Amino acid sequence: MSRLTEHRLASEIVYNGKILTVRHDRVRLPDGREATRDVVGHPGAVAVVPITATGEIVLVRQYRYPVAKELLEVPAGKLDKGEQPEDCARRELEEETGYRAGRLEHLATFYTAPGFTDEIMHLYLARDLSPTAQNTDGDEFIDIEYYTASQVKKLLADKEIIDAKTIIGLLMAGLGR
Repeated sequence: MSRLTEHRLASEIVYNGKILTVRHDRVRLPDGREATRDVVGHPGAVAVVPITATGEIVLVRQYRYPVAKELLEVPAGKLDKGEQPEDCARRELEEETGYRAGRLEHLATFYTAPGFTDEIMHLYLARDLSPTAQNTDGDEFIDIEYYTASQVKKLLADKEIIDAKTIIGLLMAGLGR
């Protein structure tokens, strides 16, 4: 056990929603004192950087209610209970963009914001895309957009892409500066 470890003494679920839960935990700190931690529980998610045969990067634009603006992002979505990350990546790519991946390469796995949530994100690169049909969820409104590598670099440099998973995904796929 690390000398930095905090030990949970008590836990109360204060919200249990469709996608996430919120816990209020009491913990023992490494020095013996007690403190509280609020934790957002999340089932985990995937994000996919799709690249067409001609080298175009497929991004999605959608309105994000919590930040009250449209964001340009890589396709992404939450894991269903018991679903494997690669299966989720294939499903979300097809649902959001109307493309099926012939090849998926795992790029990274990371915590999105470990200061308050346990959400883990699995990031993939998708190639050998074949068109199918976009099949978004009933409450999802998504525009599909195509960019060259140089356009993506400019969007990143101009700070027009401000979504963390998208920035990480594009950089991990070698599309950054």
